[in-house]
Amino acid sequence: MDIEKLSFGICPVGRGLARAGDAWSMLILRDAGLGRTRFDDFQKSLGIAPNILTRRLATLVEAGMLERRRYSERPPRDEYVLTEAGRDYLPVLQALGGWARKHFGEGPISELVDARSGRTITPLVVDAETGVPLSKIPVTLRQPGDA
Repeated sequence: MDIEKLSFGICPVGRGLARAGDAWSMLILRDAGLGRTRFDDFQKSLGIAPNILTRRLATLVEAGMLERRRYSERPPRDEYVLTEAGRDYLPVLQALGGWARKHFGEGPISELVDARSGRTITPLVVDAETGVPLSKIPVTLRQPGDA
């Protein structure tokens, strides 16, 4: 798969996958959305090898989904904070989790809950203009230059 071609191709799904389409990157973004910001916290939560985590964090910073901020000069330590693009990606992950819960939710599985009320949330992707679930709308793709 040519990531460079995906990154700048006409398909928005391809562009998104090129930036955050691997499982480790999505799990790092999930954890960042849950408030984790430090390398050790990501590593402990995910059980990811340090060299893989270092590469994924660098890729997410380069893609503009995380921002690296220095929180200690001695020793030098950075934290990783969601950018606007990273925050906007969280509902994508939540929708993916809702889909997996529905179709592969046998056995113990975590739930998405409203942090204020404790109410279980069922993610649903809808058309912003009509409020109709996308799963109920027949869609096609319009290519650049199509009338």
